Amino acid sequence: MGAMTQTREVHTWLTDMDGVLVHEDVPIPGAQEFIEALKASGLRFMVLTNNSIFTPRDLRARLLGSGIDVPEEAIWTSALATAQFLADQRPHGTAYVVGEAGLTTALHDIGYVMTDREPDYVVLGETRTYSFEAITRAIRLIEGGARFIATNPDPSGPSVQGTVPATGSVAALISTATGRTPYFIGKPNSLMMRSALNRLDAHSETTVMVGDRMDTDIISGLEAGLRTVLVTTGSTRPDQVDTFPYRPTRVVESIADLVELVGTDPSD
Repeated sequence: MGAMTQTREVHTWLTDMDGVLVHEDVPIPGAQEFIEALKASGLRFMVLTNNSIFTPRDLRARLLGSGIDVPEEAIWTSALATAQFLADQRPHGTAYVVGEAGLTTALHDIGYVMTDREPDYVVLGETRTYSFEAITRAIRLIEGGARFIATNPDPSGPSVQGTVPATGSVAALISTATGRTPYFIGKPNSLMMRSALNRLDAHSETTVMVGDRMDTDIISGLEAGLRTVLVTTGSTRPDQVDTFPYRPTRVVESIADLVELVGTDPSD
């Protein structure tokens, strides 16, 4: 499906993590082989995630525990994309952060100062323990003129115990209190894709995005000008694909179906 009138050789692969490579800490069959095929091919690749809690080093350790060996430098998070955006917009600025190590480390690494005194930005990310005090402080700082940034719009996320509120839900709370909506950096904002491409010095015309969600992975890849592959091991079921007004370049059952396509054109 989705044959293209003009295709270029694939030089770069981007892939989502949860729902594509792993379910929580359980590897999806074929994920290890897919990553090894990418490394053996010499093609550039990057694993993307909207999760801002963990640093790339943390995520590498998590994936390695699942038998999937992804180099630290090949992991791109919404926290890193947010830091890159702020570095470009307002170098060496200040921020009040509601989030965890993945976000604070990324901001420290670009020279940002964390403060609750007249910060340039309030930056909201995911955390396991949202503090009413911290959220209240964020609301008052935004009312005082701080610009509102959020790492991603995901309203909820999975856990072993079940659904947990994520950044989008807390952002909605703050928006309701302040009347200010944040600028979301992560998927489905295609900025996430473009920042990953810039990191790899890659081009959209020769890049494929693999994801499990039509409304985040596929739409952001499409809007960034990438070829897209939907795997049905995650959020979007096969019967839901036709309900969307846009389509991926290709739909496959799982990442295992892409192992032998590494180095070829997935639209063929």
